[in-house]
Amino acid sequence: MGIDVIIKTIAALLPAILLWLYIWKKDPQPEPTPRLVKAVLLGVAVCIPVSLLELGIQNTLFGLEDMPSGISATTVQAFLVAALPEEAFKLLALWWVLRRNPFFDEHFDGIVYAVCVGLGFAAIENVFYLYAEEEWVAVAFTRAFLAVPAHYAFAIMMGYYYSTYHFVNHSRKTAACILLVPVAAHGIYDALALTGLVNPYVGGVGAIVLVFFCVRMHRVAKEKILALLENDGNGPSTT
Repeated sequence: MGIDVIIKTIAALLPAILLWLYIWKKDPQPEPTPRLVKAVLLGVAVCIPVSLLELGIQNTLFGLEDMPSGISATTVQAFLVAALPEEAFKLLALWWVLRRNPFFDEHFDGIVYAVCVGLGFAAIENVFYLYAEEEWVAVAFTRAFLAVPAHYAFAIMMGYYYSTYHFVNHSRKTAACILLVPVAAHGIYDALALTGLVNPYVGGVGAIVLVFFCVRMHRVAKEKILALLENDGNGPSTT
């Protein structure tokens, strides 16, 4: 294996690993390693059906040869081709790893397992993106600071509502939020990222808004982390 391959692989995986370590260290009672590995591997595994489904939706809506170029078309691409299939399969993986898990006994566990699934998905997706680009260094930096942390934030939102539904509130609204909130965040993120396909001016504005959106999204994610830690009696009061 050449040094370039090793460096590229490290660059693809390191952002996900660092974010996973952050969440893992936050957990007052760490989950069993085999369970965490299973969640990560399920996140990796769902990339295959997600890719096939996205190709099918893309072909149905736009054709495989055409990329959307208008605001409405890129928004449809963001929500229906990317956000909904990806978050739906991540939720399926999360449900699979938690459905008979005796260690899912604290509010924060929902976030831990969701982040494992989400970062497993983000890591393998990052590998594909970097190996598809000859000028991969710029792509690696962009995705390390935007795309991978975005998947991390989507996962925190999913895990937060999953735990809230499981432990606290069995309402239909909470159940819907498990999927709809990360889909909304993911769709907005992708819609802003795709504005460059419209024209350079719209793309420039979209890039600025995207940065502000990511900052806000991570503030919300931090609030969700603190809220569940507090519910478990392991975090400071946020009031």
